[in-house]
Formats: sequence, C-alpha cells, structure tokens
Amino acid sequence: MSKTNLIERYTASDRVNHWFVAIAFVLLALSGLALFHPSLFFLTNLFGGGPWTRILHPFIGVVMFVCFAALALRFWRHNVLDRNDWHWLGQWRDVINNREDKLPEVGRYNGGQKALFWVMIGCLALLPLTGIVIWRPYFAPAFNITVIRIAVVLHAVLAFILILGIIAHVYAAIWVKGTVRAMTRGTVTTAWARKHHPGWYREVTGPRQ
Repeated sequence: MSKTNLIERYTASDRVNHWFVAIAFVLLALSGLALFHPSLFFLTNLFGGGPWTRILHPFIGVVMFVCFAALALRFWRHNVLDRNDWHWLGQWRDVINNREDKLPEVGRYNGGQKALFWVMIGCLALLPLTGIVIWRPYFAPAFNITVIRIAVVLHAVLAFILILGIIAHVYAAIWVKGTVRAMTRGTVTTAWARKHHPGWYREVTGPRQ
C-alpha cells in the first residue's frame, strides 16, 4: 500500500504508552480476579502464588495509573463531548447497524469512544484511592475496618466496570476493520479515515481532500 494512502493516527510514543497500559491492565485483571473469588484463585499461579499476587497487584496498578495518566493528558482535549457526540450516542441503533450515513459527522473520536474515555478516567481516578485504603501492609492500618470494607466493595465494582469497558473497547477495535493497525503501525488508510472519521480526515488533510 502506498504511503500516500496512509495517515498517521498515533505516534510511536503514543503506541508504546498504549501497550504498556494494555499489558498492565491484563495483569491487573488476572491478579484482581484471582484475589476476588476462591474459584479463580488458580490464576495466582501466573504470578508465583497467592502472596506474590497480593504483593504485585497494587504495584502493577501504580504502573497502569501513571501510564494511563500520560495518555489522558495527551488526548483529553480530543475527547471532550460536543453536541454531535450526544446525537451520535442517541442514535445507537444506527451505530450498531452500521448506518454511518445517518450519523452526525465524527471527528478524531466518536461519541462512544469519548464516553468510554471518561468512564476510564473516572474508574482510574477512584481505583487507586480505594486501592490505597486496602493496600496492606502500607496504608490499610491507617483506616478502620468499616472504611476498608467499603473500599473493597467500591474497588471491585469499579474494576468490574473497567473490565466491561475494555472488553467493549477491544470488540469495537476488531469490529471496525482497519482500526487495529492504528495501534500496531500507527497509521490508517485514507479510505478508513474518510468513512469513519470524516471530520478528522478533513482536519489532517485539508478541506479540498
């Protein structure tokens, strides 16, 4: 494929940061599920056993928080919801039926991507706070048992929401053909950009393209 038919969507540093977040998330999800219920305790074998899983989980969480914070600072301006995005979200039936010609014009990100971004912001802002409360032996002793119990429940609920959000994110990336290459090669085709993100396409190529 000619390079003239490609548009850069993500820089190398963006992609490296994204994959650090992705790897940390997988490790956190597996270790968190292992600690969540006895039926999933076998997953601790991936981390060297129960004690090591309990030790590593919060430190991996810190890594993910820092990496995601870097991504959030880089992309938050592109994820501010505008009127078109709310209309896009309201036309979810057209979205799932691929009737893109009936949807409002999409910029760099569509309404669903933006909404997910802010859900992730909320979860990843609160997960570290609840995690600190239950992080033994460093911080948990500073809190009473009631606060710790509430933090445990909130931590689990937030983690569940985040896992569902990431599943939706991965599914959407696979569902829309050509999206995955943006985070593997950094580029998308001009045809992909014109079809799925026409507003962004014009922004990067000029109004006459």
